[in-house]
Amino acid sequence: MNVSGNPQDCSAHAPKVGDSRVGEARMGEGMRIVERETPLRLSPFRMLRVLDSCRPPGIRIGIVHENVKMGSDGESDQASGTSSDEVQSPVRVRMRNNHRRISNEDINKRLSLPADIRLPEGYLEKFAMNSPPFDKPMSRRLRRASLSEIGFGKLETYIKLDKLGEGTYATVFKGRSKLTDNLVALKEIRLEHEEGAPCTAIREVSLLKDLKHANIVTLHDIIHTDKCLTLVFEYLEKDLKQYMDDCGNIMSVHNVKIFLFQLLRGLAYCHRRKVLHRDLKPQNLLINEKGELKLADFGLARAKSVPTKTYSNEVVTLWYRPPDVLLGSTEYSTPIDMWGVGCIFYEMITGRPLFPGSTVEDELHLIFRILGTPTEETWPIIATSEEFKTYSFPRYHAEPLVNHAPRIDTDGLDLLSVLLQFDAKKRVSAEDALRHSYFKSLGEQVQTLADTASIFSVKGIQLQKDPGKRSSVYPESTQGKSRRQSVLF
Repeated sequence: MNVSGNPQDCSAHAPKVGDSRVGEARMGEGMRIVERETPLRLSPFRMLRVLDSCRPPGIRIGIVHENVKMGSDGESDQASGTSSDEVQSPVRVRMRNNHRRISNEDINKRLSLPADIRLPEGYLEKFAMNSPPFDKPMSRRLRRASLSEIGFGKLETYIKLDKLGEGTYATVFKGRSKLTDNLVALKEIRLEHEEGAPCTAIREVSLLKDLKHANIVTLHDIIHTDKCLTLVFEYLEKDLKQYMDDCGNIMSVHNVKIFLFQLLRGLAYCHRRKVLHRDLKPQNLLINEKGELKLADFGLARAKSVPTKTYSNEVVTLWYRPPDVLLGSTEYSTPIDMWGVGCIFYEMITGRPLFPGSTVEDELHLIFRILGTPTEETWPIIATSEEFKTYSFPRYHAEPLVNHAPRIDTDGLDLLSVLLQFDAKKRVSAEDALRHSYFKSLGEQVQTLADTASIFSVKGIQLQKDPGKRSSVYPESTQGKSRRQSVLF
């Protein structure tokens, strides 16, 4: 075989029926001779492929495949006319891909890899030999094998650094990827032989693998062993609660607007895909050094269907739980997340939680004291709510929100009021909230960003110095570790 892949010179090495020795080409290793005890028997299709690979250019033998199998992900199991279970002719593959030099960028795009990944030595040549043409789909088996060869799905690919915390089901470590040299968060979920993986872990994996957005935390890798399931996430320096603590709970009102817009972007993306987060709180909103905010901890999230099914009412941390769920409602949809957005908006602008109740009754009492006790006219559902009647709340009148949040402007007050509606049907959606006049000062370009584009890619968008800013360094303290537990477990 000519090193250049000239088809005229390959006939000397083409296998023949009855041969006891067959030459097998391997990239970078020349020819390796494999002994066979019995004559090689080729199927008719394989024989056609071998003959086809040795014919002069311009003369090809057509092979028609019937009943081509398609995988559940829409990819052919017979990529480029060859079943993933069959061994492709090295000569043919070399001829197919030698018209262009395959680069790291080609492979990154082909396998959806990060741009800064470091491929193993010799991988480019090996990929060029085994991969189907770039205008053909890869089989799922070949894609999985390619990712495994790079190092995905292997514990040895990641270096554990610091332990961030431990919970009932999982332990979280700060780590480093050998593939990119970037920091990662390693969430090790213990597997019980009797019970298997916790349902929260199954939910998180099944949802995150399909959510690709600039404001949703990225799940880089999944490693499964007999004893544990390890989820590899991008590492972000702190969460919104820690950010507020670092600036003495006095945030710049401009920064509040940028964080709120990013929260709504991520949430609108989830809701368009019928995914409810169900556990929004500052501890579950992670922030990197650029100021990018990302939704995290999808352990309580779930995909909803239409019409709405009945779900558990034991969702959302108490302070951010809407009144309809507090009163026992198990039929809810995307508005369950929007109440939490309103509470987080208030907390950022004031530096303190809006409804810090200790029990369900206390939480409802705090809500009604500020927003007013609902009546059948303002919230018809309470007429049939036995739960509401058992509490016998006093008749509070609504207080102006500006009295509690004096730093918020008129547009901000209007947005806050439509987020904190008793009636779930009247709460503004994430999509509509993004177009609220409160965000007009950010410009029109932020409204047309691609899903994976950061808000900071827009010229002129940047964070300002927070009035109470103390330090940007993440404190390695006991308080910090317990905070991380609430984020990742």
